[in-house]
Amino acid sequence: MRDALGAVQRVLVLGGTSEIGLAIVDELVSSARLVEVVLACRDPSAAAPAIERLAAVGVSARSVAFDARAPETHAAVLDDAASAGDVDVVVVAVGVLGDQETLRRDPVATAALVNVNLAGCASAMVASAALFERQGHGRLVVLSSVAGLRVRPSNAVYGSTKAGLDGLALALADSLHGSGIGVVVVRPGFVHTRMTAGLDPAPLSTDPQTVARLTVEGMRAGRTVVWAPRSLRWMFLVLRALPAPLWRVVSARG
Repeated sequence: MRDALGAVQRVLVLGGTSEIGLAIVDELVSSARLVEVVLACRDPSAAAPAIERLAAVGVSARSVAFDARAPETHAAVLDDAASAGDVDVVVVAVGVLGDQETLRRDPVATAALVNVNLAGCASAMVASAALFERQGHGRLVVLSSVAGLRVRPSNAVYGSTKAGLDGLALALADSLHGSGIGVVVVRPGFVHTRMTAGLDPAPLSTDPQTVARLTVEGMRAGRTVVWAPRSLRWMFLVLRALPAPLWRVVSARG
């Protein structure tokens, strides 16, 4: 649970090897009183370096198996994470980018990506909200993307999954308002990670550490939406209002 100062003590990262998810944990380590971190990922052994790094700074950490494609297991993963005490923060950091040329032609690959990025995340978010409602408190941090705010044709499937994820997260935030449970929707632009390696960076690109810092600042301030960087908010205020013919030109160049 939260201590007398309101500091976060227990954190669960769904997608426990995510560079942004781990950066958020690191940011919390430097500013909170973490007691335990649970890293949930398909291959729990892959989280070993992060667990060792956290142990070196005095934070207990462990990994558990988590598969976004198996929604029937998600509630059990949440219960396991809460076995030693209330979970204060769940970070949903699950997502795959996919190969755009393959996704344009392969309906099976398209369905598989949607299953992970949207269906799997939706299940995890609902399971997290249910856990928080039993506890009476908690904060759900959802890694969305500006790619979902106006979906580009060249990134249609990934962007569409983020659009759905973003919409569900905002709806959850509204439904939980006043309950003691918060939802933080994080909208990064292009982030330099393993997933984006080899891609041409978009304007206002950033890194996991910057996204993490802005996320934790937003959590402290009680924000529902966090832009990373903040200037993307104003850029997309314009981009979302562009007429379709102009948007096709702009998005083709992006």
